[in-house]
Amino acid sequence: MTATADPADPSESRGAGVIYVLIAGVLWSTVGLGIRLIEDAVVWQILLYRSAALAAFLYVVIRLRSGESPFAQARRIGWPAVIAGLSLVGAYSGAIYALQVTSVANAMLLFATAPFMAAALGRVILGEPVRRATTIAIAVALFGIAIMVADKFHGAALAGSLAALASAFGFAVFTIALRWGKSGEMLPAVFLSGVFATIITLVICLVLGLPLILTPRDGGIAMGMGMFQVGAGLILYTLGSRRLPAAELALLSMAEVLLGPFWVWLFMGETATLNTLIGGGVLLAAIAGNAISGARRRPPPITG
Repeated sequence: MTATADPADPSESRGAGVIYVLIAGVLWSTVGLGIRLIEDAVVWQILLYRSAALAAFLYVVIRLRSGESPFAQARRIGWPAVIAGLSLVGAYSGAIYALQVTSVANAMLLFATAPFMAAALGRVILGEPVRRATTIAIAVALFGIAIMVADKFHGAALAGSLAALASAFGFAVFTIALRWGKSGEMLPAVFLSGVFATIITLVICLVLGLPLILTPRDGGIAMGMGMFQVGAGLILYTLGSRRLPAAELALLSMAEVLLGPFWVWLFMGETATLNTLIGGGVLLAAIAGNAISGARRRPPPITG
């Protein structure tokens, strides 16, 4: 896939990047609504169908885009691609479970902690420096999380919050694995995640005796999520990320967090608790503050 913007016109290129990332955020924000619309399928069945559709979709896209097999691209990246792919399997599983047992607002806001987790992991594993502003933002975010989970120390609500944080951790590991491999290309690793998740969830479904054939409604929604909500959103985000600095990406990606609860409120009437709204506001303020402070720094060049 090629960009249509004239590289000689930075404003046009940036404008296209903003549109790509915003549309990606809108697509990603529908995950909660998609899960709510599924009637009977459980997490492993949903993930099986979604992952199979994602892998098939990305295989076609990567072949058309590069002219080579995504397996060849993943092999070139090496172990970082494998680790990134497996970490996404855990992230997907935690996300679907969290969205099934807790409110979409609570889950989506906790997903948004992934960049902070990536910053901490980058410092420990890769020795990457963490800006003072990011350290402060992490502390503020932890305070917001504490408020959000204060009324959820029991049953499914607590399990859902922990699953959402585990999902964010999986996405953070994915980010660190790509940095470790010095790869600027996400698609091969995400393709591997679809392949790994399909195999793993197929085995789990067989062991648990879960039906492999879903209703047309559940199967169609799950596969649509794989192709459009995850796959197409990722492609648009990849295109946009090459035109925008990381700070702007962080701000624009907040559209996903804000729109996710809006869709389920609009179509399903689902609301969030007061603690979720207050803690979520603190968390979003931390994300925005970190992004705005980062906008003052010159972004590093894209390599790989």
